[in-house]
Amino acid sequence: MTTDSDADMFARRASSFGAEAAAYAEHRPDYPEAGVRWALGSRDGALDVLDLGAGTGKLSASLVALGHRVTAVEPDDGMRGELVRLLPSVTALAGGAEAIPLPDASVDAVVVGQAFHWFDQERALPEIARVLRPGGTLGALWNTDDDRVEWIAGLGKASSGRVSFLDWASGRGIEPHAAFTPVETADFPHRQPRTIDSLLATIATHSHVLVLEPAEREALLGRVREYLLARPETSGGSFDLEIVTREQRCTLK
Repeated sequence: MTTDSDADMFARRASSFGAEAAAYAEHRPDYPEAGVRWALGSRDGALDVLDLGAGTGKLSASLVALGHRVTAVEPDDGMRGELVRLLPSVTALAGGAEAIPLPDASVDAVVVGQAFHWFDQERALPEIARVLRPGGTLGALWNTDDDRVEWIAGLGKASSGRVSFLDWASGRGIEPHAAFTPVETADFPHRQPRTIDSLLATIATHSHVLVLEPAEREALLGRVREYLLARPETSGGSFDLEIVTREQRCTLK
């Protein structure tokens, strides 16, 4: 059962990113090309693509690089402002998944990077179906630390609450809906070059850290720094953070 305090914390976490938009843009990982292609479905050529809950444009940048025509919809002014600064060629609109500011049947695909779990799916899925053209694809992508790697599993414990690859919460992904075909899933390996400082900066952009009081936040990041300094994989300078991009997609019937 969801309590009022749970709902309040969910709302606080969902709206916590804007104040750190520049850090989010700098430190959050991008998406593997193969995974972006898979999320769009099997069609060839340039597509009209909606990046929904686009944040600072991490996924939009990948779509532009593949030659697609991208519209980004993002509710947070700070995040959207960073997207406009970094990707001036992308049409960026204020709005959310539950009220998409686009006409009916206006896009070939809707993709969602690192944001689908924030949506109210009872309202969002009909809206996504409305803006998709017949046969259009809905794809959702999440970059998650690969905690099958020992030191990354330990990192998850040290940072208390980080979302990991193997610990996939039930109800996190796309729910079945009559407008769409059954949901397919796929995982894509990915990696991000990091140092201790840059990994700490990445962790500091996660919602469960952003909502902490300053003293709690500093204590958490201090524990993580001590852990990384003690690990041979990470104490010597630069290293790769192994990531799995977990994806789901379905097609408008």
